[in-house]
Amino acid sequence: MTQSNVFDTEILTAIEQQLDHLLTRPAQPAAAGLERIYAAMRYSALAGGKRLRPYLTVLAADLFDVPRSQSIRAGSAIELIHCYSLIHDDLPAMDDSDLRRGRATSHIEFDDATAVLAGDALLTEAFAVLADAATHPVPEVRTILVSQLAMAAGPMGMVGGQMMDIMAETGMAAAEDIALIQSLKTGALIAVSCRFGAYLAQAGQPETDALQRFAADIGLAFQITDDLLDVSGSAAQTGKPTGQDAMNSKPTFVDLLGETGAREKAATLIEDAKQALAVFSPRQEPLARIADFILSRQS
Repeated sequence: MTQSNVFDTEILTAIEQQLDHLLTRPAQPAAAGLERIYAAMRYSALAGGKRLRPYLTVLAADLFDVPRSQSIRAGSAIELIHCYSLIHDDLPAMDDSDLRRGRATSHIEFDDATAVLAGDALLTEAFAVLADAATHPVPEVRTILVSQLAMAAGPMGMVGGQMMDIMAETGMAAAEDIALIQSLKTGALIAVSCRFGAYLAQAGQPETDALQRFAADIGLAFQITDDLLDVSGSAAQTGKPTGQDAMNSKPTFVDLLGETGAREKAATLIEDAKQALAVFSPRQEPLARIADFILSRQS
């Protein structure tokens, strides 16, 4: 199963166009520094990628017939956060990677300081997008989107997971912490991507909870497949360096369960995720296909 026969190209094209629009620098004032920061933001954010997170937002919102003009903007804000995190992850002070999505990382293409600022700019721009009335006409909904993304991206979400991941490299985290690390570092943004669909629709708690259960399972399965690709994949295949986890002594589900056990764990998570979608039957099929894709992905 490949991305090309799972993902709707119309949605992906709309996401790309939205990101391009959001990252187009205003004509005034003219300044070399502004040109450079926008160039660095665009270099990383428009470098391709699966666009899984905004795609999940659109599919989740489609369950409730939310206008795609809203879900694509909201999902794009999450993608800006994701792209910022990749820039910072690749920095010498973090993973020290020189390859991302098949080309030089931001700090290699530009420099460390520009990469830091580009990440900072993408982070803050995400919240400007969510606060804009174009994302949703109801102020209370926009407030929920802002607060939930802040929680998912901050110290009790992605950033906290990254800190735990760094500590694990020095032996300060045990193997049993792996699930928590990944649920924060990777899973938090995936989970909020799905919940955004319910928030945009002002859906009830049962539907929101079902999307949360689905997202939590696919988020962990996504990280397990990432761990497996780091062991068995290649840089040409994944578009980034492989073997990094072993080199940095990071505990993973592959270490804990072995390759076979890790694959079985991921498969179980995907089945549980699809069961969580039963409340949306028969409209859940696009999300179920994404779950299957996560299990079989090669990059």
